[in-house]
Amino acid sequence: MKQFNDANFLLDTEVAQELFHNHAAKMPIIDYHCHLIPEMVANDHKFKSITELWLGGDHYKWRAMRTNGVDERFCTGKDTSDWEKFEKWAETVPYTFRNPLYHWTHLELKTAFGIEKQLSPKTAREIFDECNEKLKQPEFSARGLMRHYNVECVCTTDDPVDDLRYHKQTREDGFEIKMIPAWRPDKAMNIEKPEFPAYVNQLGEVAGVTITTFKDMLDALKKRHDFFTENGCRLSDHGIEEFYDEPYTEAQIEDIFAKAMSGKELTVYETRQYKHCFLKEMAVMDAEADWTQQFHYGAIRDNNTAMYNQLGPDTGFDSIGEFTTAKAMSKFLNELNMEGKLTRTILYTLNPCANEVIATMLGNFQGGCPGKIQFGSGWWFNDQLDGMTRQMNALSVLGLLSRFVGMLTDSRSFLSYPRHEYFRRLLCNILGNDVEKGLLPNDHEILSRMVEDISYNNARNYFKFY
Repeated sequence: MKQFNDANFLLDTEVAQELFHNHAAKMPIIDYHCHLIPEMVANDHKFKSITELWLGGDHYKWRAMRTNGVDERFCTGKDTSDWEKFEKWAETVPYTFRNPLYHWTHLELKTAFGIEKQLSPKTAREIFDECNEKLKQPEFSARGLMRHYNVECVCTTDDPVDDLRYHKQTREDGFEIKMIPAWRPDKAMNIEKPEFPAYVNQLGEVAGVTITTFKDMLDALKKRHDFFTENGCRLSDHGIEEFYDEPYTEAQIEDIFAKAMSGKELTVYETRQYKHCFLKEMAVMDAEADWTQQFHYGAIRDNNTAMYNQLGPDTGFDSIGEFTTAKAMSKFLNELNMEGKLTRTILYTLNPCANEVIATMLGNFQGGCPGKIQFGSGWWFNDQLDGMTRQMNALSVLGLLSRFVGMLTDSRSFLSYPRHEYFRRLLCNILGNDVEKGLLPNDHEILSRMVEDISYNNARNYFKFY
């Protein structure tokens, strides 16, 4: 019986162990999609407690605590102490067996604090006090933790109206780890939201453009896009429920934009026309700036607060059929490709049933650079052993795993970097098991290069950060 979370955690074979310890583990981290708060990096934030560092803003842990019957005030409440929140999390942890949170929790305790005890009500106070004592040391600041985990570059997620002051401050401070902004224009895309007109006005003020038409908004976004480029941005990210392929004309888009700005309700079809047009215009901007674009699709957000429009029988499309989504994705990418405006692209899905769809779709639009169109790592609820394994297996069978740009944290926590280790261990184990079964030759040169490339080199060469 293997010991939990030992040096060879997740590594079943000698080949896997050699690949991880001598190759994957040493590679720096390029965290090309995260939600870190730039101000915390710029000011080298000092954490007052493990609760602030670990539970503040961590919706994964909150979700598990709520499922365990913990009252909301111990998750996001203002009237409970750090210890009370931590205690409730410690009570929940033993119930997370087989949930990735159990692995993440103990990898984070081990790699950051050197704590190998399992967190439970019995050990909670001891671990809470030990972590808090260590957090007083300078190496446990925001920047200190990034150094500890051998982070080389992080890409935050930033709205076009952001002034990027903290990215500038970080550069001017001479901090050796790159913090690069990433363009996330979702608020300008979500035309159906009640707050859309106010956001457009804010965008106009920031860009110095009076926005009365859709073309005006594009001019404002182009100014901000250029500003982001000047501040080191090299990639965008879009959070979409699905891809869109509804035909449109410029006149129709202007009418839709005017209707939304006057507070009138749009039809579902009008909303989809606008989003199709908007995403295409953003993709063209990215291509012309030689950026990478990312699409996170499949998430249905605001589930416990928002009411969603239901598609009527006259719309002519099926919004939930994966076949329909695949066709829309193909049409969208093809439009850009035919115009010479398809830049490097990463596609992420929240629906693992779509893994083979994406893995095959990549091959339709490759060329120009290795792995130009990427299948993004298991995302959000797929960011765990089964989800990452299924993603890598689909990519292996239908594409080139060797050209994969690897893992990202997608997190706002400075303790999430062990997710890269988790991924690398899993990658090495998959390859090691294939060697053990005779499915791959035990060619150390090829295997070690493959592991180092997926862990780091591919991302470094792909994103053009350097």
